[in-house]
Formats: sequence, structure tokens, C-alpha cells
Amino acid sequence: MRVPVTERSRPFMQCDVFSTHPTGGNGLAVVLDGAGLSDDQMQGFARWTNLAEATFICPATEAGADYLLRIFTVSRELPFAGHPTLGSAACWLAAGNTPLQSGLIVQECGVGLVAIDLTGDTPAFIAPPTKISPMPEDVLDAIATGLKLDRSHILRHAVLDNGPVWHVIEMASAHDLITLDASLITPVPPFFVGLIGAQDRSAYTDYEVRMFSMDAGLIEDPITGSLNAALAHWMQDQGRADAPYVVAQGSCIGRRGRVHVAQDSANNMRIGGHTNILIRGDVTL
Repeated sequence: MRVPVTERSRPFMQCDVFSTHPTGGNGLAVVLDGAGLSDDQMQGFARWTNLAEATFICPATEAGADYLLRIFTVSRELPFAGHPTLGSAACWLAAGNTPLQSGLIVQECGVGLVAIDLTGDTPAFIAPPTKISPMPEDVLDAIATGLKLDRSHILRHAVLDNGPVWHVIEMASAHDLITLDASLITPVPPFFVGLIGAQDRSAYTDYEVRMFSMDAGLIEDPITGSLNAALAHWMQDQGRADAPYVVAQGSCIGRRGRVHVAQDSANNMRIGGHTNILIRGDVTL
């Protein structure tokens, strides 16, 4: 079969984000040269990888950006996502690239420019703005019923929009999340649902988070940077984000995700985590 002349070999990496343990975080496929690929080609490759997301690094179109990042799930393109932001940045650096500003990568994506600070203990992106809205009671009822949540344990709830739209519920404790049996969940409207609960003082982390996508059947995401970024702004709005904190996610599905959240002197919320690069090579697209 004759290979179309438009196809060529492109540098590629696969990494694991938000964990110090390889395969303990969230997997990501990164095509380091996405120039010239069509939307259909990108979507097709993302579908083929069957990971939470695949990204394509393309030449920047805005002044001051180091690159343009396209982010695809198996079914659609996202304007922004957290673990693809940190993972793509790590792969771009590992490929020998140098940012325009020392210690700072500026990513162009669907929500605009996102800064990634390289100077701390873990690389951290500046969480993009989050719109906070009340969650309608009928929506809360549908989610609580579908997830079998104890209504007396619900502390707060809201709809958060930082590109993706999250329907979030804070439960009384991490125990409420860890004991939630995903196999018992019944149909819920096609939302991204985020749950958060505080750990007890004996835990090594401060909060537990779980994220369920109801977009194409029930899927639990291992570790979700954009959800944690939205939750960070929500907590900041309530005056509860003055001190740095660490989130555990993926505990119930065999992952060891850790998301580091801190408010800087300019009141930006920084979302950090480790990236392990597991595969390096080329892909023909």
C-alpha cells in the first residue's frame, strides 16, 4: 500500500504525570512536532492511543509563547487541561528546547497563555481564571442520587468553568470519597463531576479528589490537573487556600497521584506535579 506523501516521522514521547512513581499518575502521549497535522489526524491519533489525552506541540501564534499546544481526548479537543500542560512541557524540555524566559514556559492553548513555572520543587502551571457559579438543586439531586452520596455529608457544591466545566461537590471527609463504590453508580447527566474531601490529620496529603466523566459512559480519571486548578480557585474564593496543600487522586483505581497546590505572592494559584517520561521515539503521522 502506498503511503501518502503527507505522512512523515515525528518525534514522540509518552509520559506519566502527577506522580513520583512511574505509571502511578496519568498517562499522556505527546507529539513534539504537530505542525501540518489536520484536526482529524490529531483526533484520530488521540483515539488510537486510548489515553486520557494526547497533545500536539505546534509553532506559537502569539507573541511571548514558546509553543501552541493542542489537547485531544479520545472524543474531542479541549481548550485546556492540567496534566497535558505539565507533561507536554516536560517532554518539550527533554527534547532539548529552551524557553524564551529562563525558568518559565509560556504555553499557548484554547484558554490563552498559560505560564509554567520551572523554578520550584515541582514544575507548576498558573491556574487559568475560573468562573464560579451555583449548582442548580436539580443537578445536585441528580448527581447525588447517581453517585449514591450521603446528602448529610455534602458541605458545599458549585459549577466551575476554567475551560472544561466541572460540577463539584465537597464532602465531609476523604472517607466519603474512598468508600464510594463506582460499580454502584447509576446514570447521571453527561457532566464532568469532581468530588473533594479533607483527609484526617494522620494522612500524608490534605485532600482526596475523585473525578468522574459522564460524557461517554462512566470513566474515572486518574489525576486531573484542570479540575484541581478549578478547585484551587474555588477554595481561594472561600479564603481557604492561604497555605500550600497536597491532593491525592487516583487512590481508588490503583494510582498514586499527587497534586501540589500553592498560592503565590501575586495571589495566583499554582498547580504542580512530577512528570516521568517513559517512552521516547517517533510516530508516523
